[in-house]
Amino acid sequence: MRDNWRRLNGPARITGVDLARGLAVVGMFAAHLLLTAESFVWTEPATWTAVVDGRSSILFATLAGVSIGLVTGGSTPFPDARMAWARWKLVLRALMLLALGILLILTGVPVFVILPAYAILFLLALPFTRLRAGTVLWTAAGLAVVMPLLQPALEALPIWEAPFRDEIDAMIGWHYPFTVWIAFVLAGLGVARAGVTRLAVQLRMLVIGSVLAVIGYGLAGLPSPARGMYWDAVWTDEPHSSGALEVIGSGGFAIAVLAACLLVCRVGAVRMLTLPLRATGAMPLTAYTAQLLVWAVVALFTLGDTTDYFGFVALEPFWPMTIGTLVGCTAWALLIGRGPLEWVLERATRSVGPSTGADGPSSARQ
Repeated sequence: MRDNWRRLNGPARITGVDLARGLAVVGMFAAHLLLTAESFVWTEPATWTAVVDGRSSILFATLAGVSIGLVTGGSTPFPDARMAWARWKLVLRALMLLALGILLILTGVPVFVILPAYAILFLLALPFTRLRAGTVLWTAAGLAVVMPLLQPALEALPIWEAPFRDEIDAMIGWHYPFTVWIAFVLAGLGVARAGVTRLAVQLRMLVIGSVLAVIGYGLAGLPSPARGMYWDAVWTDEPHSSGALEVIGSGGFAIAVLAACLLVCRVGAVRMLTLPLRATGAMPLTAYTAQLLVWAVVALFTLGDTTDYFGFVALEPFWPMTIGTLVGCTAWALLIGRGPLEWVLERATRSVGPSTGADGPSSARQ
């Protein structure tokens, strides 16, 4: 237990990243298991549940980029030979996440499983792992502006009228389109390269993220610059719309949340109070997968159908599953150590060259 405590709270660990992951896990639970408000309004507390819609998964994508940055050298990219091994490990992890995602889809649980999209995003991020912070961040900013303008055309491609369009959608995680979401991953990779543990970087992240959130959500309240279906798709901050204002606003929100988590974890008392969230954030793949498997089993035995979304939500599963996950992950982290699925991924990638000094994106070890 002493070793496990040190692993969760020692100086070698970036506890703020774990906290942000824990919040993202709980946010995804809420998005899946609660009937949230249709829109989020700061001045109306009854609508605050809507904050989890879309933003939790964008926070996850941004944190995936941070992890990719950490396991490929942190603020200084690994030299060529070591970088090559780190990239091969990421490729293997991506393939394993894709396989796990497909298995979770086959359970019939009515959620858009994010793991196939994660796998593709990991692979797309590989060419950027050799670049410095400024280059990666400016690339992320450019993609955040350009890709939402192109996304309506991609959504209108003939493939989405094909007989197996639903299967294709699920297999590539198109609910989280990699064409747009790569901007979030690169933003995370960029802040990792900038030195995510540095106070100055964390403060800049908080300011820039907050400004982007205000701009994105603020512009959403203004009329579209033109009429028509195209601009309706682009000029929106609706969750999972991949609209320009969602990308700017929710991307900024994710950066600001990560910065806030990093800053509050500088305070020892706060860091200890957040232990259950951090323990959950240390094994996000296990927590995410367990949620869907428990959902499938409970729905099958109580409803006879894993696909009955409203029937399952009517059972009010959010608090039991959330509290059970927080308690279970904390106990596991302290008594056993690394999460079971994170351990499997780490063991599987050991055969791919020498250790790069950290676990991969799904294990959250820094």
